[in-house]
Amino acid sequence: MKSLEKLLEWGGIRRNIVFLALSAAALALSLLDLPLPMDPAWAAIVLCGIPIILEAVIGLVTEFDIKADVLVSIALAASVIIGEIFAAGEVAFIMQLGGLLEELTVAKARAGIEKLVHLTPQTARLLRDGEEILVPAEQVQVGDRLRVLPGETIPVDGKILAGQTSINQAVMTGESLPVDKGAGDEVSSGTVNQFGSFDMEAVKVGEDSSLQRMIRLVQSADAGKAKIVGLADRWATWIVVIALSAAVLTWLATGQIIRSVTILVVFCPCALVLATPTAIMAAIGNSTRHGFLVREGDALERLAGVSSIAFDKTGTLTCGTPRVCAVRSLSGTCSDEELYALAAAAEGRSEHPLGKAIVRGFQESGIREFPLPEPEEFSMIPGQGVRALVNGSEILAGNAKLLSENGITPVPEQTVREYLDRGCTIIYLAAAGEAAGFIALSDELRPEAPAMIRQIEESGVTPILLTGDRENAARHIAGQLSISQWRAGCLPEDKLRFIEQAQKTGRRVCMMGDGINDAPALKTAHVGIAMGGIGSDIAASAADIVLVDDEIRELPHLLRLSRRMMKTIKWNLAFSMVLNFAAILLAITGLLDPVVGALVHNAGSVFVIIHSAFLLKWKRAA
Repeated sequence: MKSLEKLLEWGGIRRNIVFLALSAAALALSLLDLPLPMDPAWAAIVLCGIPIILEAVIGLVTEFDIKADVLVSIALAASVIIGEIFAAGEVAFIMQLGGLLEELTVAKARAGIEKLVHLTPQTARLLRDGEEILVPAEQVQVGDRLRVLPGETIPVDGKILAGQTSINQAVMTGESLPVDKGAGDEVSSGTVNQFGSFDMEAVKVGEDSSLQRMIRLVQSADAGKAKIVGLADRWATWIVVIALSAAVLTWLATGQIIRSVTILVVFCPCALVLATPTAIMAAIGNSTRHGFLVREGDALERLAGVSSIAFDKTGTLTCGTPRVCAVRSLSGTCSDEELYALAAAAEGRSEHPLGKAIVRGFQESGIREFPLPEPEEFSMIPGQGVRALVNGSEILAGNAKLLSENGITPVPEQTVREYLDRGCTIIYLAAAGEAAGFIALSDELRPEAPAMIRQIEESGVTPILLTGDRENAARHIAGQLSISQWRAGCLPEDKLRFIEQAQKTGRRVCMMGDGINDAPALKTAHVGIAMGGIGSDIAASAADIVLVDDEIRELPHLLRLSRRMMKTIKWNLAFSMVLNFAAILLAITGLLDPVVGALVHNAGSVFVIIHSAFLLKWKRAA
């Protein structure tokens, strides 16, 4: 159904382009004044004018909805009645051109919800009478005992009964690192079991599961976001009343209907219709060169009015991948560099993101005095770490639980407190049965993030940090970026609730994120901006704007561009309205006929197009 709607939408746009091309050719022939049996401008009236009249009539009859089309229809009819065919065709052409520009700016494809649905697990391993039975996920009942193997997606929300594992929770929290889980810990549907198998009890199933709740959040946010109405339609009622009043009074005062028709022609809101879409399209062209894909036609108009920008942390303000930030040896016989080499050797066969980060960090460190040996033995302990035999010595690398269960005294917490306060993840190391030291890893802040946040604040917009990470990590990143407002431990519904509450108080909030967990907030925010490079395609589908290359340094330019665009629109409107009223005075005095009036009136449209085109290459001077 969605594909059919999209096909019909683009089919209509292509049809309108063909009609406009034919109408333009017809108007050009009309200007040549060739000896033809009928004025070619009739083609423009039929192809461009009749759809306008039909839409105006349908709106009036069904909903008594007065839009700009009503005045245009009246002007078209009046021009035809008095024989000014070219003027009627010209006005119809200009109005349909503006309508096409609006259609092109709002044309979009919505696939985010469908992609979320595809994440829903289709099957579950049900344990019954000691046997493993593969059943459809929707048949799982609360209280059922399930088994989840490495690499499988968890089918329902539940609690681990037995087993140790690591869970990739990015779909729900956006955390870049897997979370170790054991008996008694809760797990959510849609998250991925990475390493160990475990048994669990189903607690929330079907529509109550976490993933299904997030799908509903995205759907409700999409339905609740109001679209901005074009300026011409917002002011249409007043335009119609003023134009008709002026035309009738002029007719009654002068007795010359041609003056009244001229008033209707010059009062047609061509410039009003063109003012917004031409500026938007030019601004979209500018933003595209700076790495932004604008998916919603009115997104830049909305962005100009935001007072706050809420940022996700992982993958947005940070790089989204763990990196080694410290290596500390606690043994007098082993240097930091040698400990680093032993840890990288032990993690050489690990599939865990932290293990890969240690190996990658050692290879990039340039340490050459300690070559990376190949472990003689290797085993992974789900939920704890790894055990390896390196150069004849047993090496343990993992969490504190791994050391304590092997009879090794853990590293005192005060020794690693500095790194825990910064939100780092600690990998403890032991060699030959004794604690040897630790490695601290963290998600690295993007180098351009501090300058970007500073420029955002200089623009009068308040930055806010919303993250699913722990409080220590959130506090550390917020401190580095001088962000005073932040919230940690945010699930998708928490981010959504924060934005809804902020917007209820009158604040217009822009949300910027990269993960599936950000989709509901991106959808419901006044403007949603998704990271397109490392971000999920579901987040991109939920957003109004996508930052294709993840260069967040360009965000201040986009904000300034949106405000410049609104200034351009206001100047367009001011000029065209002044020109229109001047033309009306000339029409009342009889100095303009409908054809000349249409040409003078459309001079405002030409100004709008040229003035808007300056946005294509606009950039604030340094």
